[in-house]
Amino acid sequence: MSISIDVGAAHGGTARLGIREIVRQLNSALGATLVAALAGSKDPKISYRWARTAGPEPRAEAQARLQLAHRAWTAVASVEGEHVARLWFVGANPWLGEVSPIEAIRDMRAKDVMGAAVAMTEDRFTA
Repeated sequence: MSISIDVGAAHGGTARLGIREIVRQLNSALGATLVAALAGSKDPKISYRWARTAGPEPRAEAQARLQLAHRAWTAVASVEGEHVARLWFVGANPWLGEVSPIEAIRDMRAKDVMGAAVAMTEDRFTA
């Protein structure tokens, strides 16, 4: 028996958070280097600064990527647990043409990423 995720709930939860809290949660879950990479930054420490109350704010494109990452993280971790979600984010993914969700998020493939998250949690292959 599979457990289906509520993509709408993941979206709503992310939409209610400010960008700094999204970054804090992603930093905690994935580490600052991966968060910077998925946001499209070459500076591996920038996400620490984004998380600070008085720090710089990410550009609009980076914010969109961070929100997508948070939605995907929430969706996968809520069903599979944090350890599996972390592995899902960094590994080659058959639902994404064998690239990692980190790379797909950086490329802003939102529909593909969320489809892969649903497929993962429903344990099905729909490449």
